[in-house]
Amino acid sequence: MTIQQNISLKKYNTFGINVYAKRFVEITSIEELKKIITQETDLFLLGGGSNMLLTSDIEKLVVHLNLKGIIVNDTKSDVVFVTAEAGENWHNFVTWCISQNYGGLENLSLIPGNVGTSPIQNIGAYGVEIKDTFHQLEALEIATGKIAVFTNKDCEFGYRNSVFKNKYKGKFIITNVTFKLTKKNHNINISYGAIKDYLQNIKKPTLKNISEAVISIRQSKLPDPKEIGNSGSFFKNPVVALNDFQILKTSYPKIPHYVVSENEIKIPAGWLIEQCGFKGKRFGETGVHKKQALVLVNYGNATGKEIYELAKKIQQTVLNKFAVSLEIEVNVI
Repeated sequence: MTIQQNISLKKYNTFGINVYAKRFVEITSIEELKKIITQETDLFLLGGGSNMLLTSDIEKLVVHLNLKGIIVNDTKSDVVFVTAEAGENWHNFVTWCISQNYGGLENLSLIPGNVGTSPIQNIGAYGVEIKDTFHQLEALEIATGKIAVFTNKDCEFGYRNSVFKNKYKGKFIITNVTFKLTKKNHNINISYGAIKDYLQNIKKPTLKNISEAVISIRQSKLPDPKEIGNSGSFFKNPVVALNDFQILKTSYPKIPHYVVSENEIKIPAGWLIEQCGFKGKRFGETGVHKKQALVLVNYGNATGKEIYELAKKIQQTVLNKFAVSLEIEVNVI
């Protein structure tokens, strides 16, 4: 375990922002992690770097969590418990589960990032969220160095939210996550329109069929971070009160929406941004992706501050036009 000096973090964040860590260390075991928290009090935890926008150099010790491993706890029933270490790549883990015929995560294929950060914002896509298959996680409490276990209920999952984004933020380091998956009689979810269209000629779609559909859909709409820097969806889809939505609908009769509850309506943030004319627009080295207005991109040499300024401009424009506040989904640092 060697602490390095002045390390570029460009390859450690999917936006490809070239900021520097004053000090940097890679952790490959729980023992190393426990040791580092006894030596250092001011830490910056880095996983897959997929849900962050770095706007300046990091003065804290950057701890790159690179814990690896997958453990299967089989049962005699139709379910299996699969534990993945925090440093496992999320998509690779999903692909591995599918190869074992373990069902439940196939709709979450190709989401960037690592397993350890997946519960923090309750990642979701195409009708499925982490909470649907999440069993428990283990996390190291920074103050005590003890391992705590969090159940599904303990995590208080919400839309792109959990306790690790609010009351426990900065207090725990997730070390592994356990999922409860099916071995047979899979609960296939093809309710999302694009998936249903993709699989229309397949009578009994397999887990692999669904994963392939999701990958194809995502690739057709979202840029590959390896080719152009981005962090996926930059904004959350706003949820508005029913009365406010009805007012909006009088001015925009074709506004797309999803019913959340009797009194709440979700509006696609991408639609709002597109209506404001930002889709496909470039501003120097940053801009809004041409196929998905939710995605802000780095064309090569953008700074985190430039991307953040664009985000704030989009927020203000949407607020002025629709009286709807957009919340940033990524962590701005």
